[in-house]
Amino acid sequence: MTDSTASGPFVDAAAAAWTDLGGGIRRQLLTHDERMMMVRVAFEAGAVGAPHSHPHIQCSLVESGTFDVTIAGVTTRLSAGSSFLVPGDAVHGCVAVEAGALVDVFTPPRAEFLGD
Repeated sequence: MTDSTASGPFVDAAAAAWTDLGGGIRRQLLTHDERMMMVRVAFEAGAVGAPHSHPHIQCSLVESGTFDVTIAGVTTRLSAGSSFLVPGDAVHGCVAVEAGALVDVFTPPRAEFLGD
């Protein structure tokens, strides 16, 4: 999906492309409009989502697996069904304790993801 306006109201995940980010991490852009974006990020066991920050508010659902999630210096182990919220500009990252996936929602959308 490279349309910078919207992805449409329905997205078949089986048809949505994956982007290999390296290091055992892949990202799948699910849906977005000008205000919000949803992506799935799959991690192999041991993969590291390096600490980073961005101005976007992010809320995430642990779809599967187990992750050590760090937000603003505080680390918590989360497993399937758990969720977390990252305030804008907070340094955050994660380590996949076991293989799994996160479903991330960003507002505003991450424009840099649309060129994948």
